[in-house]
Amino acid sequence: MDEELPARLRAVPVLAGPLPSFDPDGADPSPGRQFARWLDEALDDGVPEPHVMTLGTADRDGRPSARVLMLRGLGADAGTFVFASDAGSHKGHDLAANPYAVLSWYWPLQGRQIRAAGAVEVLGADAAREDFLRRREASRIAGFTGRMSAPLADPGTYDAERRRAADVVAADPRAVPAGHTVYRLRADEMEFFQGSQGASHVRLHYVRQGGEWRRGLLWP
Repeated sequence: MDEELPARLRAVPVLAGPLPSFDPDGADPSPGRQFARWLDEALDDGVPEPHVMTLGTADRDGRPSARVLMLRGLGADAGTFVFASDAGSHKGHDLAANPYAVLSWYWPLQGRQIRAAGAVEVLGADAAREDFLRRREASRIAGFTGRMSAPLADPGTYDAERRRAADVVAADPRAVPAGHTVYRLRADEMEFFQGSQGASHVRLHYVRQGGEWRRGLLWP
């Protein structure tokens, strides 16, 4: 173990600021609308890639897994989040076996974290097609390249598959991979964390009970 590592880590500034304030009394009763409000502020403040999030899943045995992907949209219902993947990927298999997940965002520029957990459903073929065809060409080529999460023998195999995929997209720009899937997480729990330089952090927690949201503070 690097004996200098702990000291080096402690020397890294955390919540260096300036950070925005957050009055939980002024938060929206709907966590979905509160998320949209914070996302707008992140975009206005120039937070890098605020739509990038961590997706946490678990397989049928409860073994957890996490990876980073992009938020594709917000559902019409308060507290619903849309993302996409290939049904044959690791996360696709997890969600097929255990359709419950958690999403999290961290925006260090603002000292903010958001967590949303809930059931996940698969949207239909029309949603998958619309999402895929909106993507730039390089992303669509990647969608036709090989099998996501499967073992890769060597980089040359990937390069050959990518050339083949580019030919597929060039021949039919409207083509969509069979496994491309759009998912929607309907949150039943959300948390908004606002960091503070003085460690007086604010944590606002929402829980869906029936058709209503209940909210309250958590100890930081």
